[in-house]
Amino acid sequence: MKVLIVNGPNLNLLGTREPEIYGSISMEDYLAKLQSEFPSYELTYYQSNIEGEIINRLQKDDFDALIINPGAFTHYSYAIADCLKNIQKTKIEVHISNIYKREEFRQKSVTAANTDAVLSGFGMEGYRLAILSIQH
Repeated sequence: MKVLIVNGPNLNLLGTREPEIYGSISMEDYLAKLQSEFPSYELTYYQSNIEGEIINRLQKDDFDALIINPGAFTHYSYAIADCLKNIQKTKIEVHISNIYKREEFRQKSVTAANTDAVLSGFGMEGYRLAILSIQH
């Protein structure tokens, strides 16, 4: 199974960006851990700070399931929401922090309605939990 993991803006800074919120491990290091834990899955990672690039990547349609952390686009990108609506595969939205314990604007996801599930507040383990949920 091919699983695409997509991260949005500023998540290229995982490991150094606000470690008290996002932890101190980089996505590259965490991805290596996931790949060793799930060797039967082909995990592909993509990150962009640019909304249109994320949409272009999603529209390549070369995956069986999607794990997406839209970052700040979660709260206002109707373009990504529309793109997700047209993907007829398992889609899990992941947030490293608990968005409901953060600023009010972060507590609203315009993309979540077009995914199958949302994981929020599990730290980097949210990506692992998403993969586990795809297995079932």
